[in-house]
Amino acid sequence: MAEQKAPIVKAVGLTKIFRDFWNRPKARAVNDIDFEVREGEVLGLLGPNGSGKSTTVKMILGLLYPTAGALTVFGRSPNAVEIKKNIGYLPEESYLYKHLTAMETLDFFGALFNLSKTERRQRSEQLLDMVGLSHVRRRPVGEFSKGMARRIGLAQAMINDPDLLILDEPTAGLDPIGCKEVKELILLLKKRGKTVLITSHLLSDVQDICDRAIILYGGKIRAEGALNELLTDTDASRITMPLLKPEVTAKVIKLLRENLQGEEFVIDHPRRTLEEFFLSVIDQAKAESVETSGVTSGGQIAHFLSAEEDKSAVLAELLGGGEKPVKSEAEIAREKAAAAARAEKLKAAAENIRVQELTAEKTAGRQPEKNQPESETTAHLAAANEKLKDLLGNK
Repeated sequence: MAEQKAPIVKAVGLTKIFRDFWNRPKARAVNDIDFEVREGEVLGLLGPNGSGKSTTVKMILGLLYPTAGALTVFGRSPNAVEIKKNIGYLPEESYLYKHLTAMETLDFFGALFNLSKTERRQRSEQLLDMVGLSHVRRRPVGEFSKGMARRIGLAQAMINDPDLLILDEPTAGLDPIGCKEVKELILLLKKRGKTVLITSHLLSDVQDICDRAIILYGGKIRAEGALNELLTDTDASRITMPLLKPEVTAKVIKLLRENLQGEEFVIDHPRRTLEEFFLSVIDQAKAESVETSGVTSGGQIAHFLSAEEDKSAVLAELLGGGEKPVKSEAEIAREKAAAAARAEKLKAAAENIRVQELTAEKTAGRQPEKNQPESETTAHLAAANEKLKDLLGNK
């Protein structure tokens, strides 16, 4: 039997009470909840406004202290500085420095994780391409629309290649194309073994990508489990088949009425969701090469996020330290000889220029430099000409 891995996040009796100025209890935001976030899963944390979602997330990030209960992240206290490098966070509102460009923004966040300059540049370029903002990399983020700001916020949350990604309303402000790309990205990160915690009011997005869901209300967990189990209605059946001929449909209806004994049933045609229809229209427009000045579709997932090889190999490649072919001694000797020949040619060319300058001075009636006799100049000219003849003869 395979050994069960420890959860990435574990809460037992987690409670958070906000107090007023006189330390009197004002609001019980989170009320004695137990839950786990397992490695490699996508978990949806759901609930209406004021249900305790954001408070729970802030306690996981170490921004708030629990009033009671136990909470661990990567087996340690959320306040441990060492675990921060393994967490990526996209807040509900992206707080960005408006005067920085998109490229400078990602470079800034990469520097906070002590990434090298080369690695920051490589990752920033890949992430901007991935979220569809490579064409506005030099534009200040203060000029971005809300949807573009969400995209750059998502990119900064992944600059450190985190093991735990916490996304608060990741698709808020995005168009349907952006929503689809973000969902596909999350599923790709899951395949790579990343753990993702999502809070969202867009339940259709959660349904598309989450393995499990926790529904909060009044600070307490009201429902929890795998989405397949929570959403399956075991009291009804549904049959989907190709379009039937009218006479066959009549027979099916007659058979159903005989067996259902008066219970109502519905026969209709399958329907696409509005999102599916919208995306099909956009895909058709792209196929027809229709131009747009809006946000473009994102590119492929960033290499450092999708690579399956060991991270040290990726880092070596980013820093230009990959393996290089080993040269033989003969190849090294030939390269040294060629370098020496090039140096000799450069030296001769420099001497030739100097000789031409001296000749021009003599022609103009000017005297050579004081420390260089005329006889020495003539000898120098003859020697340089001989060298140039040799070079031209060996060329």
